[in-house]
Amino acid sequence: MYARKVSVRLKADSAGRFIQKMEDEVIPLLRKQKGFLDEVTLISQAGKEVYAYSFWASSEDAERYDRTTFSEVTALLGDVTEGVLRIHTYMVANSTFHKIAATAAA
Repeated sequence: MYARKVSVRLKADSAGRFIQKMEDEVIPLLRKQKGFLDEVTLISQAGKEVYAYSFWASSEDAERYDRTTFSEVTALLGDVTEGVLRIHTYMVANSTFHKIAATAAA
């Protein structure tokens, strides 16, 4: 499994709009991407900083998304974010997501 972390600052008072855009526009787009597994988005308590982690079946899938669709996602979020997006990539060493999902479904 492969992970991408994108961090960015939010414009003032835009956390609610950011969350809505993620739910209504970005996540449905991600779900259509080959190899997409999951998305976890964290917003700081002050509502100014976002860390978005997307999980992919392979590095090739994540790289394809970066080349073909990521620019569309950044455009969708452009009115609620500011500054430079910082992107880091990782190989996932371990995860308990499957256990969290099973517990939430029960």
